[in-house]
Amino acid sequence: MRRIAATALAALSLFAQAAASAAERPRLVVLLVIDGLPMRQVQAFKPQFGPDGLRRFLDHGVSYSQAFYAHAHTVTAAGHATLATGAHPARHGIVGNEWLDRATGAPVYNTEDRAHRYLEGRTAPDAGTSPKNLLVETFGDALRTHEPAAKVIGVSGKDRGAILPAGHKGVAYMYRSETGRFTSTTYYMPQHPAWVNAFNAKRNAERFWHAEWRPLRPEADYAGSSPDGQPWQGQAGFGNRLPATLGAGMEAPGERFFTDVLTSPFGDQLTLEFALAALRNEGLGQDDIPDVLTVSLSSHDYINHVFGPESRLSHDHLLQVDRLLQGFFRELDREVGAGRYALALSADHGFLDTPEYRRSKGLPGGRLPVGPALTALNNHLAAEFGLPKLARGLSAGTVLFDEAALAAKGVAMAAVTRSAAGFLQQLDGIATSYGEADLASSAAPRADQAHLQALRLSWYPPRTGQLALVPLEGWMYSSRPTGSSHGSSWTYDQQVPILLWGPAWFGQGEVKTRVQPADLAPTLARALGLPPLAQAQGSPLPLPKEGAQDGPQKRRPRTPAADTAR
Repeated sequence: MRRIAATALAALSLFAQAAASAAERPRLVVLLVIDGLPMRQVQAFKPQFGPDGLRRFLDHGVSYSQAFYAHAHTVTAAGHATLATGAHPARHGIVGNEWLDRATGAPVYNTEDRAHRYLEGRTAPDAGTSPKNLLVETFGDALRTHEPAAKVIGVSGKDRGAILPAGHKGVAYMYRSETGRFTSTTYYMPQHPAWVNAFNAKRNAERFWHAEWRPLRPEADYAGSSPDGQPWQGQAGFGNRLPATLGAGMEAPGERFFTDVLTSPFGDQLTLEFALAALRNEGLGQDDIPDVLTVSLSSHDYINHVFGPESRLSHDHLLQVDRLLQGFFRELDREVGAGRYALALSADHGFLDTPEYRRSKGLPGGRLPVGPALTALNNHLAAEFGLPKLARGLSAGTVLFDEAALAAKGVAMAAVTRSAAGFLQQLDGIATSYGEADLASSAAPRADQAHLQALRLSWYPPRTGQLALVPLEGWMYSSRPTGSSHGSSWTYDQQVPILLWGPAWFGQGEVKTRVQPADLAPTLARALGLPPLAQAQGSPLPLPKEGAQDGPQKRRPRTPAADTAR
């Protein structure tokens, strides 16, 4: 991508031009998802951002400083589906990255569809190939229903990050770490268009063979982040210290190298390059029929998993993303026009700081190995009920029990879940749990049931178990001794950025009202002039009092019944 030499003066001129254009609706809506980005990182590093990356939103757009996911199992697939549909997992059905089939206990991947295959490379049985498991429409689906000529394209480093936002009627392209190339699937097309083949023929990922990831700023500017090489940090193929050289010690580019590309700023660079190729070759935003481009940048999530969000590597990576976004926005301004498109940026979930780092700061934290915990639970249940392996496993943050075995012996499920709950709450790392009666109830949670409503919004019986778990604050389910994760209903996992830019449609300013990512799809649907999304549980986001084309928007009240409807 072209090197950007943006200045604050040029940025102000750009925004004045955009505000002056009062298009009836945007020619293009771009939804950006930075996978695994907690809002606390945006707030902490804002002084180090460039003039026209994330600051385009923070200084000249609309920022929501109090945005929290409402559901409990905060993972990539569930978050992307919520952003795109405006519904919670209990309604859209994407309860996790994977879940267990309630009848058989077999694992199910969120975007697997064995009727389809990748257009390039091997397709595993559980590969992500279609949106079949997504139960509702996305805002892009609604656009294509009302405007069949509209184009909706999703691009990501992950299959789920491309497929779920693209919805049922869009087209998805995903990076394959096996090959370092982007591909689609037979769900969308019989073969790639020529421009995709031309892009892949350049072997773009291999351009980063022996490329060096160097910090953007002086060492002193990272003083608030954990230094490189901590014992609780994992190792990528290039280690865990900057500067780092991709491919060092390897003989030739292969799957490990292509994975490392995605665990570095170069993965996001490559994704944005492919997104721009799609924009140009598909003619997005070039006529009066609106189009949608969703771009999910996956690298931040991989980096946070390996090194922790508190690390200097994560800190520098967000600065690198900020610089890449400046270049991306410059190209959008040139290709579409600054006043003709709208931007939205969010994340699919937040992130827990590495438990060992938390403990070094005097905060609670720990790791609960799932395998040994389930073995111990099954031993306990076998001793009490005389049935082996009653707990089949974890399914999207819940324990799934063998209903058929219990029915055959005439054992009540409620008795088993009560016994299991009592046993699990004795383990280090488990705060509490809730059985089906609480999860299915519409009664308002008591004051001592802080996590229950979030668990209800993640609970979809055909794909989740009978006992929902809440980890202790600062704890994660993992047997790995390094790195970090997410997936709980604690604030660090639920709070994410929601940022908008498009002065003609959104205005400018900070909104401190508490909102949720489920509000984003209804907001973008409204900007596109669409009727309210039938399955959405979120409301259009409240806009600043000044600057929006339609004036301030009042927030529609949300009732507990509306949030828990399935």
